[in-house]
Amino acid sequence: MEDMMPLMTRATERTAELVRAVRQEQLGLSTPCAKFDVKDLISHLEWVAALFESLARNGPRVEQGPYAGDFPERAKATLAAWSRPGVWEGTSPAMGLPMTTLGHMYLVDMVVHGWDLARATDQEYEPDPETVSRALHFTDRMVEMGRQRGAFGPPVPVPDDAPSFDRLLGVIGRDPAWTA
Repeated sequence: MEDMMPLMTRATERTAELVRAVRQEQLGLSTPCAKFDVKDLISHLEWVAALFESLARNGPRVEQGPYAGDFPERAKATLAAWSRPGVWEGTSPAMGLPMTTLGHMYLVDMVVHGWDLARATDQEYEPDPETVSRALHFTDRMVEMGRQRGAFGPPVPVPDDAPSFDRLLGVIGRDPAWTA
């Protein structure tokens, strides 16, 4: 899955840029992800980075801790863990899913939560088309499992001819037209 690393890297670095640009007074703003305000969303991203780093190292499923303000550093460690030889092979002992599936789950989180954060904090966000295509293809196949596990909400209708990113957002339960 060497072709995934550039996609994961671009999505992660873009989301880290967004996190770095958040101002203290924006931490309480609502986001398109109804469960989270901006601070909670960044805390969730910190957990995602820590979790997927652990999974890449065949470690345990880690629990979410309190907001630490260190997502960019955690994200670098996550990318380093996924860049190791052989990491994409086999199944995660902690999650019982193929490592390729987990890598795609991480990619979707980075792309969608990057958008959540950008929308909430009025930042520009345009994920690259190749990343969106890969995330949409994966999500189309895994959406029901994602809904069963509480990761995705009910679908939001979008036109069939909508841009790929809007279709990705709609399939996982985000309204592409959301504004604060």
